[in-house]
Amino acid sequence: MLSLRSEALLSSVRLGSVSVEGRGTGREAHLDGAELSAERTKTLPEHRATSPFGFPKRQELRWGRKKTTQNVILSLDLETTRQEDIVELQPKQLNEEENNCILGQVRSAVLHTPHLKPFFSNHHPPILQLQVRETICTEDVIFQGPRWRTEPSDLILPINSQDQQATITCEAEGSPPPQFRWSLNGTLIDLGNDYRRHMSGGSLIIRELDKDQDTGLYQCTAFNTWGSVLSRRASLQFAYLDNFKTQTARSAVNVREGQGVVLLCGPPAHSGELAFAWIFNEYPFFVQQDSRRFISQETGSLYIAKVEPSDVGNYTCVVNNTVTREKVLSSPTPLVLRSDGVMGEYEPKIEVHFPDSVPAAKDSVVKLECFALGNPVPEISWRRTSGVPFPSKVKMKNSNAILEIPNLQQEDAGTYECMAENRRGKNAARGRISFHAKPQWLQTMTDTALSIKENLFWECKANGKPKPSYSWLKDGEQVMDERRLQIENGALSIAELNESDSGMYQCVAENKHGIIYSSAQLMVLASAPSFSKSPLRALLKARSGSEVTLECKPQASPPAISLWKKGNEILQRSERITLLPNGTLKITNVTRLDAASYTCIAKNQFGIASTTGRLLVTEPTRITMRPTNMEIIVGESIVLPCQIACDPALDVSFSWAFNGQLINFQRDSDHFERVGGSISGDLMIRNIQLNHGGKYVCAIDTDVESLSASAILVVKGPPGPPDKVSVEEITDSTAQLSWTPGRDNGSPITGYILQARTPFTVGWQAVDTVPEVVNGNMLTATVVGLNAWVEYEFRVVARNIVGLGEPSPASAKTRTEDTIPDTAPTDVGGGGGTKSELVITWEPVPEELQNGEGFGYIIAFRPVGAVTWTRAVISATVVSRYVFRNDTILPFSPFDVKVGAYNDRGEGPFSSIATVYSAEEVPGVAPKRVRARSVSAAQIEVIWEALPAMPERVLGYEVVYWEDDTKPDTVGKVRISGNYTLVNITGLKANTVYYLSVAAFNTAGPGPQSAPINTTTKKPPPDRAPLNIQWTMIGSTLTLHWDPIIAMETESKVTGYLVLLKRHRYNDVNTILTDKTTVELSLASNDNYLIQIKAMSEGGEGVGSEAIHIHKLSMGARGSGASPVSPSYFPAVLVSALLCSVW
Repeated sequence: MLSLRSEALLSSVRLGSVSVEGRGTGREAHLDGAELSAERTKTLPEHRATSPFGFPKRQELRWGRKKTTQNVILSLDLETTRQEDIVELQPKQLNEEENNCILGQVRSAVLHTPHLKPFFSNHHPPILQLQVRETICTEDVIFQGPRWRTEPSDLILPINSQDQQATITCEAEGSPPPQFRWSLNGTLIDLGNDYRRHMSGGSLIIRELDKDQDTGLYQCTAFNTWGSVLSRRASLQFAYLDNFKTQTARSAVNVREGQGVVLLCGPPAHSGELAFAWIFNEYPFFVQQDSRRFISQETGSLYIAKVEPSDVGNYTCVVNNTVTREKVLSSPTPLVLRSDGVMGEYEPKIEVHFPDSVPAAKDSVVKLECFALGNPVPEISWRRTSGVPFPSKVKMKNSNAILEIPNLQQEDAGTYECMAENRRGKNAARGRISFHAKPQWLQTMTDTALSIKENLFWECKANGKPKPSYSWLKDGEQVMDERRLQIENGALSIAELNESDSGMYQCVAENKHGIIYSSAQLMVLASAPSFSKSPLRALLKARSGSEVTLECKPQASPPAISLWKKGNEILQRSERITLLPNGTLKITNVTRLDAASYTCIAKNQFGIASTTGRLLVTEPTRITMRPTNMEIIVGESIVLPCQIACDPALDVSFSWAFNGQLINFQRDSDHFERVGGSISGDLMIRNIQLNHGGKYVCAIDTDVESLSASAILVVKGPPGPPDKVSVEEITDSTAQLSWTPGRDNGSPITGYILQARTPFTVGWQAVDTVPEVVNGNMLTATVVGLNAWVEYEFRVVARNIVGLGEPSPASAKTRTEDTIPDTAPTDVGGGGGTKSELVITWEPVPEELQNGEGFGYIIAFRPVGAVTWTRAVISATVVSRYVFRNDTILPFSPFDVKVGAYNDRGEGPFSSIATVYSAEEVPGVAPKRVRARSVSAAQIEVIWEALPAMPERVLGYEVVYWEDDTKPDTVGKVRISGNYTLVNITGLKANTVYYLSVAAFNTAGPGPQSAPINTTTKKPPPDRAPLNIQWTMIGSTLTLHWDPIIAMETESKVTGYLVLLKRHRYNDVNTILTDKTTVELSLASNDNYLIQIKAMSEGGEGVGSEAIHIHKLSMGARGSGASPVSPSYFPAVLVSALLCSVW
């Protein structure tokens, strides 16, 4: 945006370095150097302003004038697009109320004005004072100077890299987007005349790298219209590794056994970090370091503390450049053992030691080397001369030849001592680690916007060792002390700021180990007052009798002076009117007479502005219906009223809070709903739960006041669960419980119910207590009627007038004490068994009634009429049968029997006496006159004579049958109880020979079998259903006809046909047997029928035909086969199934 402002009768125009060319006819306006005068013209000239920056675009200007009482205001519209080399400018017409912008430095721009309107009178025109600046309005203050996103980083590149290109990254942001320039070793790089270097964005790309020309420190500068900033300095270095100068064999090293030796590596010329290794004789056999051999990574030399015969051979030094990954090998050095004897023992001689002074940077890794020759091989140890022990981070490597200190800090500095020792003596080397650190920021500067004539104070602080020094830059140039500007240590102060102080500033902290920059933008604000961000509301409402505060907060630099008007009158302080120094207007005890338009007028040296609002005074709002305290039962619904009477000019809103939290009606719509109209905020609460009890507040907000009304809602519900149920005392049948009460939930607790659970119960069961009724005041009771030696859990349920509450958590599991059994076995009986046996049975005592460990049974028995009992003890808990064997027991003799229980505590009661018979003998005679005949293909009838009376009982007969007489184990068996002498055996195979015998049986088992007989089952019936069934219905007479079935040789001959008839909705099935293939049936004419036909033979019934459905509407009809079944009745499948299930 460009501002163009004129005040009458000013003397000159200043447009910086802009030059204006004028051409045209008649009287012209012209710019002479830095002076612009305007004269009357008939034909307006075309004006063109040019810039030394050579901007490529032109901007349109329209000049006009706006009359005010004292000034002539020239308004200017500027349209432009965003470019990299100019600030983005927005169209803006400036007038006395809108000149609220930050005026930047005077800038030049390319302006094209094809239509300059005449606006002066016939009098000589005044000379105008003009300023053209890039500006930002105060309501949109944004710091848009360059900001670093990515600063350059140090680079080490292999000198022979195939890429042969380096990219030094530099990225910044700002508006307009920053431009960049680069310097090398403090000299600006002329990219326009350098074919090897160019920029991409802000990054510098160097091609065809040259070690001599490109090595050095690079620095990037980012700049836009707001100023310039410098980046950190980044070094570009090249790594390389030359070959060894000579490849001829090195001179042999002659040593005596036991002597120490040093083999020198002498690495070639290089740049970049090196790593060393030694080959012994030939690759890949490398020298392995241990307490006797050491390779220094500082010199590359190989040290052997004590030579042994196995060390004789050729040694080759291998040098690796860790950057370029190049590797070179020296010529071999022969190690030869002298023949003049073994070297004697001698004290250590330290050959590898660190310098007297080791400078080290903060956070770096320091490695100190120490190795000694000697015989015996010396041992290496380390210490700090201060006596301070090493921290855990310190590591010893290579048999203590290397001391490594990672992440070096100030406390690690000091003198270190290496000690080499063997039995011949010891030697030491010392050196001091000196700590240094490049600067690091402790406090930096921030972007700052200040009004013109204000004072600036910036301070930055950094630590480092040595202590850093400070300097300041503005737009990349050194800032020097002057009258208004003072620099002291890390502080910069500027007094009475002016527009030229705006720009990008950098605080620079530097010591010999590094330099760092902190950047910030200073924006000096100079603007006329503006209310664009804080205008008065067009309509202000206030309640009668209240206090009104009207704020006057213009944006202005420097701050504006303000005054107030009511209507057209200037307001003065009074008893009710207060004018605060910050421009705020306060009116107390407002009345309707205060209703009016109020205007705040603000003014500073750059202009004047005003804002107006109308004050409307309203009547107080009243709550006409408030919510009241209520008690309610869980599950019910209520409406809490909240209704008001208010001034119709007010906007009203209602809200509800529950226990201090605003109710979210959308989220909690299941329970809460706002009901009512514009003056009603009633709250409906549906299906109230216990957690809905609490304080409800209805808040009423209007334009001028806020009111509220509250009520307490008490929700009554069943009690909460009791807690801490514990067993205080327990016996074999009782348990004394205690508990703590739960919440009564708005209704007093009236009583408690005690419940118990055991492994033998299904769920929780109520238990008997003492007292029988546990009232709500009691917190202890005794449970009675428990079973002994059973593990119980207890819980308590509270009740009130609302209902039963949730049960308490279960108590800890507790076992009742043991006692003698008090329950006798039941259902004592028995009998049966084999000869000379007495079988006694009973129902076992359940585990929960056994009353203790070591449970078992006592069986007592005696012959009926005897006095003495015979006892047997069984220690098993789940047994239910006992067998007594004795040859003296007569068959089927009666015994008195009783069964009791015992456990470790003693014997319990016996059952009542039962009479049980001993085992009887099997019948001694086989049935006679056994006969059998085949009834069908699957059935045989067997007949025999009943046995005459005998000593043994006969309870029934057993028929045994089998197919193969050579395999009598293929047996089937049929038993019938009673004195029956006939049985039908079914489910047999057709046309098969079966062998049979019959025996009588009783409880002792079956007696002897009769002599086997045999019979053959008949052939099977035909396996085909009657076909080609035809039927005719005339009146109530149904005539059926079908094709005959001819039996095959393996089938029974057909003897007739069976017709099955079922009436709809009747269960009975009528059968008609005929030896013909036709039959007539008389049917009732008002119903439906189902019919099926089967063939009959000696082998039984054949396969049934498909079910035929005769509909009651079929009178006078004919058909064949199975008629389709109407869906109104039965599906065909269902009909067939029904026939099969009934027939």
